[in-house]
Amino acid sequence: MKTSLGIWIGWLAIILAAIGFFYAPYWLGGGALVLGLVCLASPQKALAWISILLGAIVLLITMFQ
Repeated sequence: MKTSLGIWIGWLAIILAAIGFFYAPYWLGGGALVLGLVCLASPQKALAWISILLGAIVLLITMFQ
């Protein structure tokens, strides 16, 4: 995977997770988690792990409310 594609996927996943805190947390948090896992195939490991972590936090907060 190209570096620029990994950057775009990583930022998209972070944006999805951020929106997931306010709207449709199951869908957007899950999407951020999946996109973060896809982003792990690129050299952008920091963006990938941040998006995975944010997606998991969104899902966990929603489950325990």
